[in-house]
Amino acid sequence: MKYLGLAYFTPEKFAAMAPDDVKALVRQCPPLDEKMRATGKVLVSASLGDLEGWRTLRPRGGRTLVSDGPYTEAKEVVGGLFIIEADDLEEALRIASMHPAATLGEEGGWAVELIPMDFYLAP
Repeated sequence: MKYLGLAYFTPEKFAAMAPDDVKALVRQCPPLDEKMRATGKVLVSASLGDLEGWRTLRPRGGRTLVSDGPYTEAKEVVGGLFIIEADDLEEALRIASMHPAATLGEEGGWAVELIPMDFYLAP
């Protein structure tokens, strides 16, 4: 079974952190990411770009409306994603718990959401 992991943060909380605290937090991420990838179960892992570069596409009046910003209005914003292939939910949870947003960054509102998914590769 494949699972999509969405790593969230709260922009207001993250922005309230001292710059040195942000740098110290971010420095802790690569070893945790590597530990998660070392399981051999991570198919994709990515951090998402700066919110200012985001665009939202919505169907409106038979056309596609493009607007700035995150695609949903929420206090938490997706900052990264990963896809893992696990034998069952317990294994998926064990692997997802290695992600930095599941172990660090409480002060920045970090969290991980794990979602079972169907997975198709384009031909």
